Amino acid sequence: MDKNINFVIEKKVERTIQNLEKNNISGYFVQTEEEALNKIKELINKGDTVSVGGSMTLFEIKAIDLLRNGKYNFFDRYKENLTSEEIKDINRKSFFSNAFLTSSNAIIENGELYNVDGRGSRVAPMIYGPDKVIVVVGINKIVRDLDEAIVRNKVLAAPANAKRLNKNTACVNVGHCVDCNNKSRICNKYVVIKREMVLGRTHVIIVNKQLGY
Repeated sequence: MDKNINFVIEKKVERTIQNLEKNNISGYFVQTEEEALNKIKELINKGDTVSVGGSMTLFEIKAIDLLRNGKYNFFDRYKENLTSEEIKDINRKSFFSNAFLTSSNAIIENGELYNVDGRGSRVAPMIYGPDKVIVVVGINKIVRDLDEAIVRNKVLAAPANAKRLNKNTACVNVGHCVDCNNKSRICNKYVVIKREMVLGRTHVIIVNKQLGY
């Protein structure tokens, strides 16, 4: 990466982490996927019960493989051949986990997290339940303000995720959100996390890579 572009990115990340800290959210900047995994290992203990939210980023950095290695009591929502009832049970158990890992649709430079969910199985544990929440994002998820976070979801995250999930929604056909009323719509729960009440509960790991949607 060009050193001047890297300088701009680093300053943006620096501002974001400073504001996360002001909002009682711990922030970290790492350069590689491996460094992100090492930070996750620092934040969770062997034997911990761990759950995850829907996230391509966690797959890209191989966090799912890490959690499946037997050192953790992993509530694996991605295990093959799960029934809908088994998935629902795992999502409910996530509220009682020691740690919940996920990504975010956007991290705002003022230290806030913006997320849009279908059923809420990802945003609900981010808000309440697990003792610790670990959010992993690439630098592509950092936005200037809430307006940019909203636009990012409409023109990129929502249609990309709907396509990934094989949904029959308008955004899959046109490539951007049209605020549809389709029964398969995945944008239903809109959440802004402005601040964390419990210091040490929420941690944001920013990776100097393009990750996820």
